[in-house]
Amino acid sequence: MLRRILLLLAAIACSRSVLSPALAQDDGKPTIAILRYGGTTLTALAEKGILDMFEAYALINAEERATLDAAEDLDGERINIIYSDANFDIPTANIMIEDALDRGADTLLTLSTPVSQIAANITRQMDDPPAIIFAIVTAPYFAGIADAACIKDSHIAGTQTDVPYDEFVPLLKVQDPDMQVIGAIVNLAEPNSVFGTERITSLAEGLGMQVEVTPVVAIADLALATASLISKGVEAIVLPAGYTTSNGLRAVVETVAEHGGIPVFSIVAEHVYRGATVGADFYSLYREGVIAARMLISHLNGDIDISRLSVNLKPGFTVAINLDAAAAAGVEISDELLAMADWTIKDGASTEGVTPDLPEIDIELPEMTLDERREADLAFLSELFCTDDMIAQQQAELDAMAE
Repeated sequence: MLRRILLLLAAIACSRSVLSPALAQDDGKPTIAILRYGGTTLTALAEKGILDMFEAYALINAEERATLDAAEDLDGERINIIYSDANFDIPTANIMIEDALDRGADTLLTLSTPVSQIAANITRQMDDPPAIIFAIVTAPYFAGIADAACIKDSHIAGTQTDVPYDEFVPLLKVQDPDMQVIGAIVNLAEPNSVFGTERITSLAEGLGMQVEVTPVVAIADLALATASLISKGVEAIVLPAGYTTSNGLRAVVETVAEHGGIPVFSIVAEHVYRGATVGADFYSLYREGVIAARMLISHLNGDIDISRLSVNLKPGFTVAINLDAAAAAGVEISDELLAMADWTIKDGASTEGVTPDLPEIDIELPEMTLDERREADLAFLSELFCTDDMIAQQQAELDAMAE
Protein backbone atom coordinates (compact mmCIF):
# COMPACT_ATOMS: atom_id res chain seq x y z
CA MET A 1 0.00 0.00 0.00
CA LEU A 2 2.74 2.44 0.98
CA ARG A 3 4.71 1.76 -2.17
CA ARG A 4 1.96 3.13 -4.41
CA ILE A 5 3.32 6.58 -3.71
CA LEU A 6 6.30 5.68 -5.92
CA LEU A 7 4.00 5.77 -8.94
CA LEU A 8 3.45 9.46 -8.32
CA LEU A 9 7.17 10.14 -8.47
CA ALA A 10 7.52 8.08 -11.64
CA ALA A 11 4.67 9.99 -13.25
CA ILE A 12 6.49 13.28 -12.77
CA ALA A 13 9.18 12.19 -15.24
CA CYS A 14 7.23 12.82 -18.43
CA SER A 15 7.65 16.22 -20.07
CA ARG A 16 10.77 17.80 -21.59
CA SER A 17 11.50 21.46 -20.78
CA VAL A 18 13.84 23.38 -23.08
CA LEU A 19 16.09 25.90 -21.36
CA SER A 20 19.03 27.88 -22.70
CA PRO A 21 22.34 26.00 -22.36
CA ALA A 22 25.07 27.68 -20.31
CA LEU A 23 27.78 25.09 -20.94
CA ALA A 24 28.62 23.84 -24.40
CA GLN A 25 29.48 20.22 -25.13
CA ASP A 26 31.14 20.88 -28.48
CA ASP A 27 34.46 21.85 -26.86
CA GLY A 28 35.49 18.21 -26.52
CA LYS A 29 35.39 18.25 -22.74
CA PRO A 30 33.01 15.97 -20.82
CA THR A 31 30.06 17.71 -19.20
CA ILE A 32 29.05 16.37 -15.80
CA ALA A 33 25.83 17.40 -14.10
CA ILE A 34 25.97 17.26 -10.29
CA LEU A 35 22.30 17.16 -9.33
CA ARG A 36 21.15 17.26 -5.72
CA TYR A 37 17.74 17.24 -4.12
CA GLY A 38 18.76 19.87 -1.58
CA GLY A 39 21.74 21.17 0.32
CA THR A 40 22.36 19.34 3.60
CA THR A 41 25.40 18.51 5.70
CA LEU A 42 25.12 14.94 4.38
CA THR A 43 25.20 16.18 0.79
CA ALA A 44 28.13 18.44 1.68
CA LEU A 45 30.13 15.45 2.92
CA ALA A 46 29.53 13.48 -0.28
CA GLU A 47 30.27 16.51 -2.44
CA LYS A 48 33.55 17.07 -0.60
CA GLY A 49 34.54 13.48 -1.38
CA ILE A 50 33.63 13.97 -5.05
CA LEU A 51 35.50 17.25 -5.44
CA ASP A 52 38.51 15.99 -3.49
CA MET A 53 38.75 13.17 -6.03
CA PHE A 54 38.32 15.54 -9.00
CA GLU A 55 41.16 17.65 -7.63
CA ALA A 56 43.37 14.63 -6.87
CA TYR A 57 43.00 13.48 -10.49
CA ALA A 58 43.73 17.05 -11.70
CA LEU A 59 40.34 17.28 -13.40
CA ILE A 60 39.94 20.62 -11.64
CA ASN A 61 42.46 23.11 -10.25
CA ALA A 62 42.31 25.07 -6.99
CA GLU A 63 40.58 28.06 -8.58
CA GLU A 64 37.96 25.82 -10.22
CA ARG A 65 37.47 24.00 -6.92
CA ALA A 66 36.54 27.30 -5.30
CA THR A 67 33.89 27.83 -7.98
CA LEU A 68 32.44 24.38 -7.35
CA ASP A 69 32.58 24.80 -3.58
CA ALA A 70 30.28 27.75 -4.15
CA ALA A 71 27.88 25.40 -6.01
CA GLU A 72 28.31 27.26 -9.29
CA ASP A 73 28.56 25.95 -12.86
CA LEU A 74 32.06 25.45 -14.20
CA ASP A 75 33.44 25.82 -17.72
CA GLY A 76 36.78 24.31 -16.79
CA GLU A 77 40.03 23.52 -18.51
CA ARG A 78 39.40 19.76 -18.50
CA ILE A 79 35.72 19.28 -17.60
CA ASN A 80 32.49 21.22 -17.60
CA ILE A 81 30.20 20.90 -14.60
CA ILE A 82 26.52 21.78 -14.31
CA TYR A 83 25.67 22.30 -10.65
CA SER A 84 21.94 22.20 -9.80
CA ASP A 85 19.83 22.01 -6.65
CA ALA A 86 16.09 21.21 -6.51
CA ASN A 87 15.65 22.81 -3.08
CA PHE A 88 13.73 19.75 -1.85
CA ASP A 89 11.01 20.16 -4.46
CA ILE A 90 10.02 17.23 -6.70
CA PRO A 91 8.71 19.26 -9.70
CA THR A 92 11.88 21.37 -9.58
CA ALA A 93 13.97 18.18 -9.53
CA ASN A 94 12.23 17.04 -12.72
CA ILE A 95 12.95 20.35 -14.46
CA MET A 96 16.54 20.33 -13.16
CA ILE A 97 17.23 16.93 -14.72
CA GLU A 98 15.60 17.89 -18.03
CA ASP A 99 17.69 21.05 -18.07
CA ALA A 100 20.91 19.05 -17.56
CA LEU A 101 19.95 16.80 -20.49
CA ASP A 102 19.14 19.76 -22.71
CA ARG A 103 22.51 21.29 -21.85
CA GLY A 104 24.31 18.21 -23.11
CA ALA A 105 25.39 16.46 -19.93
CA ASP A 106 27.41 13.31 -20.66
CA THR A 107 27.01 12.02 -17.10
CA LEU A 108 24.44 12.72 -14.40
CA LEU A 109 25.87 12.48 -10.90
CA THR A 110 22.67 12.27 -8.85
CA LEU A 111 22.67 12.83 -5.10
CA SER A 112 19.63 11.52 -3.19
CA THR A 113 16.93 8.93 -3.79
CA PRO A 114 14.32 11.29 -5.36
CA VAL A 115 16.70 12.81 -7.92
CA SER A 116 18.20 9.42 -8.84
CA GLN A 117 14.72 7.91 -9.18
CA ILE A 118 13.48 10.67 -11.50
CA ALA A 119 16.68 10.62 -13.55
CA ALA A 120 16.39 6.87 -14.04
CA ASN A 121 12.74 7.16 -15.10
CA ILE A 122 13.46 9.93 -17.62
CA THR A 123 16.56 8.43 -19.21
CA ARG A 124 15.02 4.96 -19.61
CA GLN A 125 12.91 6.48 -22.37
CA MET A 126 15.94 7.81 -24.28
CA ASP A 127 17.62 6.00 -27.18
CA ASP A 128 21.11 7.08 -26.11
CA PRO A 129 20.94 8.04 -22.42
CA PRO A 130 23.82 9.64 -20.56
CA ALA A 131 25.46 7.67 -17.79
CA ILE A 132 23.90 8.00 -14.34
CA ILE A 133 26.04 7.52 -11.25
CA PHE A 134 24.11 7.88 -8.01
CA ALA A 135 25.05 8.40 -4.37
CA ILE A 136 23.27 9.13 -1.07
CA VAL A 137 20.55 6.69 -2.10
CA THR A 138 19.23 4.60 0.76
CA ALA A 139 16.80 2.32 -1.08
CA PRO A 140 17.71 1.96 -4.79
CA TYR A 141 15.67 -1.23 -5.25
CA PHE A 142 12.64 -0.07 -3.29
CA ALA A 143 12.65 3.13 -5.37
CA GLY A 144 13.03 1.27 -8.68
CA ILE A 145 16.39 2.79 -9.58
CA ALA A 146 17.73 -0.75 -9.97
CA ASP A 147 16.21 -4.19 -9.50
CA ALA A 148 19.24 -5.80 -7.87
CA ALA A 149 22.94 -5.05 -7.50
CA CYS A 150 23.71 -6.37 -11.01
CA ILE A 151 20.21 -6.11 -12.53
CA LYS A 152 19.80 -2.54 -13.71
CA ASP A 153 19.78 -0.40 -16.82
CA SER A 154 23.14 -0.49 -18.61
CA HIS A 155 23.69 3.27 -18.20
CA ILE A 156 23.16 3.28 -14.42
CA ALA A 157 25.66 2.64 -11.63
CA GLY A 158 26.06 3.93 -8.12
CA THR A 159 26.66 3.43 -4.46
CA GLN A 160 24.00 2.66 -1.88
CA THR A 161 23.98 4.37 1.48
CA ASP A 162 23.16 1.35 3.59
CA VAL A 163 21.15 2.89 6.40
CA PRO A 164 21.80 0.38 9.22
CA TYR A 165 18.32 0.04 10.69
CA ASP A 166 19.16 -3.42 12.01
CA GLU A 167 21.83 -1.84 14.24
CA PHE A 168 19.95 1.40 14.89
CA VAL A 169 16.66 0.06 16.28
CA PRO A 170 18.28 -2.15 18.98
CA LEU A 171 19.83 1.02 20.46
CA LEU A 172 16.40 1.78 21.90
CA LYS A 173 16.63 -1.33 24.07
CA VAL A 174 20.23 -0.53 24.95
CA GLN A 175 19.02 2.81 26.28
CA ASP A 176 16.02 1.31 28.07
CA PRO A 177 15.59 -2.49 28.17
CA ASP A 178 12.00 -1.98 29.36
CA MET A 179 10.95 0.28 26.46
CA GLN A 180 7.59 -0.87 25.07
CA VAL A 181 6.14 1.81 22.76
CA ILE A 182 7.93 4.06 20.26
CA GLY A 183 6.66 6.61 17.78
CA ALA A 184 7.74 7.10 14.15
CA ILE A 185 6.92 9.84 11.65
CA VAL A 186 6.64 9.04 7.93
CA ASN A 187 6.20 11.10 4.77
CA LEU A 188 4.50 8.81 2.27
CA ALA A 189 5.86 10.86 -0.66
CA GLU A 190 9.46 10.02 0.24
CA PRO A 191 10.59 6.47 -0.64
CA ASN A 192 13.41 6.54 1.91
CA SER A 193 10.98 7.60 4.65
CA VAL A 194 8.50 4.85 3.72
CA PHE A 195 11.24 2.23 3.52
CA GLY A 196 12.76 3.33 6.83
CA THR A 197 9.45 3.29 8.66
CA GLU A 198 8.73 -0.21 7.44
CA ARG A 199 12.16 -1.37 8.64
CA ILE A 200 11.81 0.34 12.02
CA THR A 201 8.38 -1.19 12.53
CA SER A 202 9.50 -4.70 11.62
CA LEU A 203 12.65 -4.60 13.73
CA ALA A 204 11.00 -2.96 16.74
CA GLU A 205 8.16 -5.45 16.77
CA GLY A 206 10.73 -8.22 16.64
CA LEU A 207 12.21 -6.78 19.84
CA GLY A 208 8.83 -6.71 21.53
CA MET A 209 8.06 -3.02 21.01
CA GLN A 210 4.87 -1.50 19.67
CA VAL A 211 5.27 1.18 16.99
CA GLU A 212 2.87 4.09 16.60
CA VAL A 213 3.24 5.64 13.11
CA THR A 214 1.98 9.10 12.20
CA PRO A 215 2.11 10.36 8.58
CA VAL A 216 2.99 13.91 7.57
CA VAL A 217 2.94 15.79 4.29
CA ALA A 218 5.08 18.83 5.10
CA ILE A 219 7.30 20.34 7.79
CA ALA A 220 4.30 22.27 9.11
CA ASP A 221 2.75 18.94 10.17
CA LEU A 222 5.66 17.80 12.35
CA ALA A 223 4.79 19.55 15.61
CA LEU A 224 1.24 18.20 15.58
CA ALA A 225 2.43 14.71 14.58
CA THR A 226 4.96 14.68 17.42
CA ALA A 227 2.39 15.86 19.96
CA SER A 228 0.01 13.16 18.75
CA LEU A 229 2.61 10.47 19.30
CA ILE A 230 3.42 11.77 22.77
CA SER A 231 -0.28 11.72 23.66
CA LYS A 232 -0.29 8.01 22.77
CA GLY A 233 2.32 7.34 25.42
CA VAL A 234 5.38 6.68 23.27
CA GLU A 235 8.63 6.35 25.18
CA ALA A 236 10.83 7.64 22.35
CA ILE A 237 10.45 9.42 19.04
CA VAL A 238 12.29 7.54 16.27
CA LEU A 239 12.96 9.29 12.97
CA PRO A 240 13.68 7.31 9.78
CA ALA A 241 15.66 8.76 6.90
CA GLY A 242 13.62 11.46 5.19
CA TYR A 243 13.93 15.03 4.00
CA THR A 244 10.83 16.36 5.77
CA THR A 245 11.85 15.13 9.22
CA SER A 246 15.45 16.17 8.61
CA ASN A 247 14.65 19.71 7.53
CA GLY A 248 11.94 20.06 10.17
CA LEU A 249 13.82 18.43 13.04
CA ARG A 250 13.60 21.57 15.15
CA ALA A 251 9.80 21.27 15.31
CA VAL A 252 10.10 17.69 16.58
CA VAL A 253 12.75 18.57 19.16
CA GLU A 254 10.90 21.63 20.44
CA THR A 255 7.62 19.74 20.78
CA VAL A 256 9.35 16.95 22.71
CA ALA A 257 11.05 19.55 24.94
CA GLU A 258 7.67 21.00 25.89
CA HIS A 259 6.66 17.64 27.34
CA GLY A 260 10.10 16.40 28.44
CA GLY A 261 11.29 13.02 29.56
CA ILE A 262 11.61 11.15 26.24
CA PRO A 263 14.56 10.93 23.84
CA VAL A 264 14.61 11.59 20.10
CA PHE A 265 16.44 8.91 18.12
CA SER A 266 17.41 9.78 14.55
CA ILE A 267 18.93 7.61 11.83
CA VAL A 268 21.14 10.62 10.96
CA ALA A 269 24.10 11.10 13.30
CA GLU A 270 24.44 14.77 12.38
CA HIS A 271 21.01 15.43 13.88
CA VAL A 272 22.51 15.45 17.36
CA TYR A 273 23.84 18.88 16.42
CA ARG A 274 20.25 20.02 15.95
CA GLY A 275 18.76 18.65 19.13
CA ALA A 276 18.29 14.91 18.62
CA THR A 277 19.32 12.93 21.67
CA VAL A 278 20.84 10.01 19.79
CA GLY A 279 21.92 9.86 16.16
CA ALA A 280 23.17 6.67 14.55
CA ASP A 281 23.68 6.06 10.88
CA PHE A 282 25.78 4.92 7.96
CA TYR A 283 29.46 5.73 8.00
CA SER A 284 30.53 7.56 5.98
CA LEU A 285 28.92 9.91 3.46
CA TYR A 286 32.34 11.32 2.57
CA ARG A 287 33.41 7.83 1.53
CA GLU A 288 30.25 7.52 -0.59
CA GLY A 289 31.25 10.63 -2.50
CA VAL A 290 34.72 9.22 -3.06
CA ILE A 291 33.25 5.96 -4.37
CA ALA A 292 30.88 7.74 -6.75
CA ALA A 293 33.82 9.80 -8.05
CA ARG A 294 35.85 6.61 -8.51
CA MET A 295 33.10 5.28 -10.75
CA LEU A 296 32.71 8.51 -12.66
CA ILE A 297 36.43 9.14 -13.26
CA SER A 298 37.08 5.54 -14.31
CA HIS A 299 34.07 5.75 -16.63
CA LEU A 300 35.41 8.96 -18.22
CA ASN A 301 38.83 7.33 -18.63
CA GLY A 302 37.27 4.28 -20.29
CA ASP A 303 38.62 1.99 -17.57
CA ILE A 304 35.27 0.44 -16.64
CA ASP A 305 32.00 -0.58 -18.25
CA ILE A 306 29.31 0.70 -15.90
CA SER A 307 26.82 -1.78 -17.34
CA ARG A 308 28.90 -4.44 -15.59
CA LEU A 309 29.34 -2.51 -12.36
CA SER A 310 27.25 -3.69 -9.42
CA VAL A 311 25.66 -1.23 -7.02
CA ASN A 312 28.22 -0.68 -4.29
CA LEU A 313 27.28 -1.58 -0.73
CA LYS A 314 29.86 -1.16 2.01
CA PRO A 315 28.16 -1.16 5.43
CA GLY A 316 29.32 1.06 8.25
CA PHE A 317 27.87 2.30 11.52
CA THR A 318 28.47 5.28 13.77
CA VAL A 319 26.74 6.45 16.96
CA ALA A 320 26.57 10.02 18.26
CA ILE A 321 24.96 11.31 21.45
CA ASN A 322 24.03 14.85 22.48
CA LEU A 323 24.48 14.84 26.25
CA ASP A 324 23.33 18.47 26.43
CA ALA A 325 20.00 17.60 24.75
CA ALA A 326 19.60 14.57 26.99
CA ALA A 327 20.14 16.65 30.12
CA ALA A 328 17.73 19.34 28.93
CA ALA A 329 15.05 16.71 28.33
CA GLY A 330 15.69 15.00 31.66
CA VAL A 331 16.88 11.82 29.91
CA GLU A 332 19.72 9.85 31.47
CA ILE A 333 21.79 8.03 28.85
CA SER A 334 22.60 4.47 29.85
CA ASP A 335 26.25 3.58 30.44
CA GLU A 336 26.04 0.85 27.81
CA LEU A 337 24.77 3.22 25.13
CA LEU A 338 27.32 5.86 26.09
CA ALA A 339 30.11 3.31 25.67
CA MET A 340 28.94 2.69 22.08
CA ALA A 341 29.24 6.35 21.07
CA ASP A 342 31.84 7.25 18.45
CA TRP A 343 31.48 10.86 19.46
CA THR A 344 29.41 12.93 21.86
CA ILE A 345 28.42 16.54 22.33
CA LYS A 346 28.86 18.03 25.76
CA ASP A 347 28.79 21.70 26.68
CA GLY A 348 28.29 22.41 22.99
CA ALA A 349 31.52 20.75 21.83
CA SER A 350 32.28 17.44 20.13
CA THR A 351 34.66 14.98 21.76
CA GLU A 352 36.27 14.11 18.38
CA GLY A 353 36.43 17.54 16.79
CA VAL A 354 33.47 16.78 14.53
CA THR A 355 31.84 19.97 13.24
CA PRO A 356 28.19 20.74 12.44
CA ASP A 357 29.08 21.55 8.82
CA LEU A 358 31.06 18.34 8.19
CA PRO A 359 29.85 15.94 10.90
CA GLU A 360 32.14 12.97 10.32
CA ILE A 361 35.57 11.71 11.32
CA ASP A 362 38.26 11.08 8.67
CA ILE A 363 37.13 13.22 5.75
CA GLU A 364 40.36 13.52 3.80
CA LEU A 365 41.86 11.42 1.03
CA PRO A 366 44.93 9.34 1.90
CA GLU A 367 48.21 10.70 0.57
CA MET A 368 49.41 8.81 -2.52
CA THR A 369 50.68 9.41 -6.02
CA LEU A 370 48.24 9.60 -8.93
CA ASP A 371 49.40 6.22 -10.21
CA GLU A 372 48.92 4.68 -6.76
CA ARG A 373 45.47 6.25 -6.46
CA ARG A 374 44.36 5.02 -9.86
CA GLU A 375 45.62 1.52 -9.09
CA ALA A 376 43.76 1.51 -5.75
CA ASP A 377 40.57 2.83 -7.34
CA LEU A 378 40.58 0.26 -10.13
CA ALA A 379 41.25 -2.51 -7.61
CA PHE A 380 38.22 -1.34 -5.63
CA LEU A 381 36.00 -1.21 -8.70
CA SER A 382 37.16 -4.62 -9.90
CA GLU A 383 35.48 -6.09 -6.82
CA LEU A 384 32.17 -4.69 -8.09
CA PHE A 385 32.34 -6.46 -11.47
CA CYS A 386 29.16 -8.39 -12.28
CA THR A 387 29.96 -11.78 -13.76
CA ASP A 388 27.50 -13.64 -15.99
CA ASP A 389 26.86 -16.06 -13.13
CA MET A 390 26.07 -13.22 -10.71
CA ILE A 391 23.65 -11.65 -13.17
CA ALA A 392 21.93 -14.97 -13.83
CA GLN A 393 21.64 -15.77 -10.12
CA GLN A 394 20.20 -12.37 -9.21
CA GLN A 395 17.73 -12.52 -12.09
CA ALA A 396 16.64 -15.99 -11.00
CA GLU A 397 16.06 -14.70 -7.47
CA LEU A 398 13.98 -11.79 -8.80
CA ASP A 399 11.95 -14.16 -10.98
CA ALA A 400 11.33 -16.44 -8.00
CA MET A 401 10.13 -13.53 -5.89
CA ALA A 402 7.75 -12.43 -8.65
CA GLU A 403 6.06 -15.84 -8.85
